[in-house]
Amino acid sequence: MLSEQSAVTVRATLPAVGASLGEITERFYAGMFAARPELLRDLFNRGNQAAGTQRQALAGSVAAFATHLLDHPGERPDAMLSRIAHKHASLGVTPDQYAIVHEHLFAAIAEVLGDAVTPEVAAAWDEVYWLMANALIAVEKRLYEESGGAVRRPWEVVERVTETADVVTFRLRPADGGPVRGFRPGQYVSVRVPLADGARQIRQYSLSGAPGPDLRQFSVKRVHDSGAPDGEVSSHLHAHVRVGEVLELSEAYGDLVLDVDDDTPLLLASAGIGVTPMVAMLGHLAGSGHRAPVTVVHGDRSPADHALRTDHEAYAGKLPDATVRFWYERDAPAGAGTGYVDLADVPVAPGTRAYLCGPLPFMRMVREQLIAKGVAPADVHYEVFGPDLWLAR
Repeated sequence: MLSEQSAVTVRATLPAVGASLGEITERFYAGMFAARPELLRDLFNRGNQAAGTQRQALAGSVAAFATHLLDHPGERPDAMLSRIAHKHASLGVTPDQYAIVHEHLFAAIAEVLGDAVTPEVAAAWDEVYWLMANALIAVEKRLYEESGGAVRRPWEVVERVTETADVVTFRLRPADGGPVRGFRPGQYVSVRVPLADGARQIRQYSLSGAPGPDLRQFSVKRVHDSGAPDGEVSSHLHAHVRVGEVLELSEAYGDLVLDVDDDTPLLLASAGIGVTPMVAMLGHLAGSGHRAPVTVVHGDRSPADHALRTDHEAYAGKLPDATVRFWYERDAPAGAGTGYVDLADVPVAPGTRAYLCGPLPFMRMVREQLIAKGVAPADVHYEVFGPDLWLAR
């Protein structure tokens, strides 16, 4: 809980700090990477840094956390903290790195706001930072304890499957022959790869199924033709990783997981490569004999671009009460919708819990339609691939 004096100061300065957060975070990252280049090389996503999305996500999370402390002084925004902590744990973030961030973030605040940062203002925002940082450290400590530590293991690629022109599925088993921990459908792993310039970049990929008790499976979409530089890790995996190669994988993390009983109606909505956690969820539901209605919604460019389509349809077909609705922008077959996903004529059962994954505009649209149909906001859960810009609106 924020102290009374700090709350007064933060409330008074939040508009000025919030208005400057974009510039603050830009200078923060520039200063930190100048002092600690290994963080950009081996920890932070260089593509997100170049695009500016990580800066937006950081600014959004800091502003959202401070606002929550003021509006709800007796509680923490645990949902937001959990999502961030799972991302951090998958990357192997350590407590000492929060001190590094603090040093450079507050140097950037002082540089941007100048004389407005009085000792009182600095102390108040310092309190905000450490309330957020210590909460994340505590959650990450628990996650590390549950997963056996902040470690990555070498995994050998035992199968490579071309799903579409731009999506490849990799199946791997531990190179050390050790046991494989279970995972919850919807979770992801971090994959670290060595690149040509010596960097060891990390990306998160949803586990797209459980092909065997000693295997992991994830599917990678090659990032290109989006008006931005090609994804360096996805391009590396597509171009260079074949059967027999060894990759470094984290344990499974992520809080977009099924937490329902057999009587809970579900809606699983995805677009593009957002299909991956949904297929894992469907596989689990099919295997566990889920009885309640399940509505499966997916949008894609075309059937040829719909990764894991066979599994998507097959798992849904094994459920006793499933409705499947696909939309394609082109080449839609009979029975599928043409254009973008639209839930206007899709029945949604009372008490439905929804899980969403895909581009942010898609998820916002689906969420709005679901709420208009009577789904409780608390029952709409989502996963963002990359920085969570939902908070940066």
